[in-house]
Amino acid sequence: MRSSSSPEGESLTLDNCAREPIHIPGSIQPHGALLAFDPEGRLTHVSANVTALLGWQPVFGQALAPTDLEGNEAIHALIHQARDEINRDEVVPASQEVRLNGQTFDVVVHANEGLVICEFELRDREADEIASFAQKAYRSLDVLKRQRSEQRLLEGAVQAVREMTGFDRVMAYRFRHDDSGDVVAESVREDLDPYLGRRYPASDIPAQARRLYTINTLRLIADIGYTPVPLLADAARTAPLDLSHSVLRSVSPIHVEYLSNLGVGASMSVSIVVAGKLWGMIACHHMAPKRVPYSIRMAADVLAQLLASSVQSLTAQARAAQVAQAAWLRGEITARMVQGEDPLAALHAHAEPLCRAFGVDALVISLDGKVLTHGIDAGADQAWAAMLPTWLDAQAKAVVHLSRGDQLPHDEDGSAPPYCGVLALRFAASQQGWIAALRREQIETIRWGGKPDKVIAHGPLGPRLTPRGSFDEWRETVRDTAEPWSETQLEIASQLLDAISRGHTDRVMELDRLRSQLWAVLGHDLRNPLQSLSIAANVLDQGDQRGRMSSVIKNSAGRMQRLLRDVLDISRLQNGLGLAMHLEDIDLVALVMQLIEETSVAHPDMRPTHQLPAQLRLQADPGRVSQLVSNLLSNARHHGNGAVHVHLRQDGEHAVLQVSNPAPPIPAEDVGNLFNPFKRQSLGNPRNRTGMGLGLYIAAQIAQSHQGSIAYGHVDGMVLFDVRLPLRPVTGAPADSAPPTGP
Repeated sequence: MRSSSSPEGESLTLDNCAREPIHIPGSIQPHGALLAFDPEGRLTHVSANVTALLGWQPVFGQALAPTDLEGNEAIHALIHQARDEINRDEVVPASQEVRLNGQTFDVVVHANEGLVICEFELRDREADEIASFAQKAYRSLDVLKRQRSEQRLLEGAVQAVREMTGFDRVMAYRFRHDDSGDVVAESVREDLDPYLGRRYPASDIPAQARRLYTINTLRLIADIGYTPVPLLADAARTAPLDLSHSVLRSVSPIHVEYLSNLGVGASMSVSIVVAGKLWGMIACHHMAPKRVPYSIRMAADVLAQLLASSVQSLTAQARAAQVAQAAWLRGEITARMVQGEDPLAALHAHAEPLCRAFGVDALVISLDGKVLTHGIDAGADQAWAAMLPTWLDAQAKAVVHLSRGDQLPHDEDGSAPPYCGVLALRFAASQQGWIAALRREQIETIRWGGKPDKVIAHGPLGPRLTPRGSFDEWRETVRDTAEPWSETQLEIASQLLDAISRGHTDRVMELDRLRSQLWAVLGHDLRNPLQSLSIAANVLDQGDQRGRMSSVIKNSAGRMQRLLRDVLDISRLQNGLGLAMHLEDIDLVALVMQLIEETSVAHPDMRPTHQLPAQLRLQADPGRVSQLVSNLLSNARHHGNGAVHVHLRQDGEHAVLQVSNPAPPIPAEDVGNLFNPFKRQSLGNPRNRTGMGLGLYIAAQIAQSHQGSIAYGHVDGMVLFDVRLPLRPVTGAPADSAPPTGP
C-alpha cells in the first residue's frame, strides 16, 4: 500500500492491505546504505545516501575498482562470494565489520533474483560494547536446550533476547489455527503495561508479510520516525529491486502507523518457523529509536532457530505418543471384533480411552438402530444423542467434524444442542453405523490487544484503511464453539475409521458364513429326531415296545425343543431384544440336583460329582437358570473325559455355581472369545461335531440378564466356569464380576 491516497474510485478494504507489494518498497531505512550488482559485478542499484554515508561516488554500469570503498578487501571478498552464489541459487547472507569514511559498519551481502545486494549498516558508538554481550547470549542457548515444554522454552527465549538486545519489551507470540496470535511469554520494563495473555488478530500480519517472515526470519526497524531513502537504478533496469532478504528494507507506512499507535520507537521481530510454517514470533519493542548490531541480531536468530527445532521435537514427541496410544487402542478394538464381538460392544467397552484419545467429553455409538452413549447426561441430552445418527446420515459424508454449535442439529423444541463439537466416523453406511466424539461448549474470554478492527479513517497519510488507534485491552466472550480438531486427531480418526470399517465388514461376512453353517447344522440335527419320531410312530402302529418308544419320542422332542429355543434366543439377542425373564422364588439346590440326575441318565458316560448345600433360595427365572446349568454341564461333557464336578455355595448376597472338569487350560488367544457366538474353536470338536459355540454365549447372556456374571478359570488342572447370581436382583443394577477361585 503506497503512502499516497488510494487511486480514485478504488474501494478501501482490508484486501488492499493484503495486496501491498511490501517486498519492493523502492526505499530503505536511513541508518545504512545499499548497493546492488549484476552477476558480472556491474553496479545496478544504489541508495541515494551512498555518497554521504560511505564517502564514495557510484557509477551505474561499472564494476568496483580495487581502490573503490577505500580498497576494503573484506567488502570485495563478500561481493565476489555472493556472485558465486547466484549460479547456485542460494540465499546465504554473509557479514563483516568494516571501517569506511571514518565510521564503523556491519556489511551484509546476499544474492537474490540474479543480483548481489550489499548493505552497509551504521553502528552506534556504543555498539561495540553491546556486541560484547553476544557471547553471553550464546550461553543462553544451552539453557534453552534443557527445557522440556513449549512454555518454558518461550519464557527462556524472551528473557534471553531482552538481555542480549536491551529492548524495553520482548514478547513471544504463538499463532493459532486461524492465524491470530497470543502473547504467551513476555519480558518487559517494569513501568510498562504487560501484554501477556493478549490476542492479536490475523489481519495484523497480512499474508504477504507472513511469506516474508518465513524466508527472512529477522527484521529490524531502528527508528519508527525515519525518512525513507529512495533507491536509484540504472536506466536499463526497469524492474523494481526485490528486497525480500534485505536487512534495510523500508517499512510499509501502515505498519509504521501501527507501531506509532503502540507508542513504539523501534522494533525487531524474529520468526519461529516450524516445518516451513510461521509457528510463532519473538517481537521486540523499544520506546525510543534503537539500533542492534548485526552480530547480536544473528545471535537472536540462532536462538529462534534452536527454539523452532526444540518446538518441532516436542511436537513430534507428543504426536508420536498420541499416535502410538491410538494404534494400541485401535488394535484392542479390532481384536475384539475379529473374535466375533459386536462393534457396539467393542467400541463401548473402550469408550473411556477413546474419549481420552480424542480429548472429548462424550461418545455416541450407533448400529442397526441401536444407540449406546458414554458420558452423556440423562434426559434431554440422551434424546438429542438418539437423533444424532439420523442427522449424521443426512450429511452424506464418511467423516463429519464441526466445532460450532450452530452447525449441529437442534432439539425438536428448537433449543440449542448440548454439544458444540463433533467428530463422527461412519463405519457401516447401510446400517447407520456411527461413532461420534462430542465436545461441550468452550466459553472463552479473549483479551484482545485493542479492538480487532481496521477502519477507513483519516490517518497521517490521508483517507485510507487505518490500523486501530488504541491497544488498550478489549475483552470479548466467545460462546457456542468448541476447541477445533487438530490434524493429529483427524489422522487418528481416519485410521480408526479404516480399521473399524474393515473389522465390521469382515465380521458381517463371517457371520453370514456361520449362519449358513448353522442352518445346515440345524437341518441335520432336526432331521435325526424327526426320523426317530417317524420310526417310533410306525412301531406304535404295530403295538409293540410302547415304553421304549415313549422314551424315544420324549428325548427327540426335547432335542428339537432345545434347538428351537437356542435359535429363538440367538434371534432375540442378535436383534437387541434381550431374553424374556420371569423371576420367582426357587431353590437352586433342587434345580441343580435334578439337572445332574437327568444328565447322568441321558449320558451314561458322564461321571458327575457334586458339593451342594441343603438349600439355597434366590429370585430367578427357573427355566433360564436350568438352561444355563444344562449348557455348562453339556460343555464340560463335550470338552472333558466325562468327569464333571458341580460346586454350589452362598457368598454373601450371591449364589456361586462352579462347574469344572479335568482338561488343559484354554489357549490364551481363545479366552477372550469364549462367550461369543459362532466361535471358530467350537467347530470340528470330535465329541460335538455339530457344535456352534452357542451354549456358553447363551449362558453368559442369562447370567447378565439376572445381573450376575460368568467367568472362566483354570485351577489345579481343572477347567472351571464360575457363575455368580444375586439372591435378590435389583432393577437397573449393574452385573457383578469376580474371578473364579476353585471349589
